Amino acid sequence: MEHPYLFIVKFCELIGLGHFAHTYPWVLYTWFVMVLLIGLGYLAAKTVSIVPTGLQNFFEVLISGMEEFMVDITGDEGRWLFPLAGTIFIFIFVCNLIGIIPGFFPPTATLNTTAACALIVVIFTHVIGIKYHGIKYIKHFLGPVWWMIPIIFPIEVIGHMARILSLSFRLFGNMMGHELVLGILFGLAGAFFAPLPIMALGIFVALVQAFVFFLLTIMYFTGAMEHAH
Repeated sequence: MEHPYLFIVKFCELIGLGHFAHTYPWVLYTWFVMVLLIGLGYLAAKTVSIVPTGLQNFFEVLISGMEEFMVDITGDEGRWLFPLAGTIFIFIFVCNLIGIIPGFFPPTATLNTTAACALIVVIFTHVIGIKYHGIKYIKHFLGPVWWMIPIIFPIEVIGHMARILSLSFRLFGNMMGHELVLGILFGLAGAFFAPLPIMALGIFVALVQAFVFFLLTIMYFTGAMEHAH
């Protein structure tokens, strides 16, 4: 989808990076989101106090709520996994959210970004499995009895590969669909603010899609920690 005007792309044109900006706009906006989150995190931690205020209060409520939600599913043993799962949720949510702002492109509306996040989750799922079970982690792929291995093993491998497709295409499809609808409505009736209801709905979609990705990440991590049956 070709956007009529993207602020960061136009800025890159001015400094001689126009070709790169037009070819890889999602990379620029991914960097923008990373810088934004690092900046907000720095401001929140800059004046840490016993009685939180402002950004510190907001981030403490957000992080503690997400952490407790995750621990309710994984148990206290999975608390150490929260930094990765929580970072993925916040990153995806902000990436989704900036697409609502005119002149900004959501990096999650590109399969490159969503596939990268999905690969991180799926690969780290197996890292967790090996960490907890060692070589016995292979039992997760073999089934309950030895004579079913030729059937169960290919199914399990395909299932784990399908997780990458499921995570990446679900997020990509929803965000790209939202972008297309917004683009069409702006083109047909932008002057009459017809896209505003869709933009409002986009906030809900951004949150839901980030939460679904976060929840599936937790479920995959929990499954890797459990013993095979």
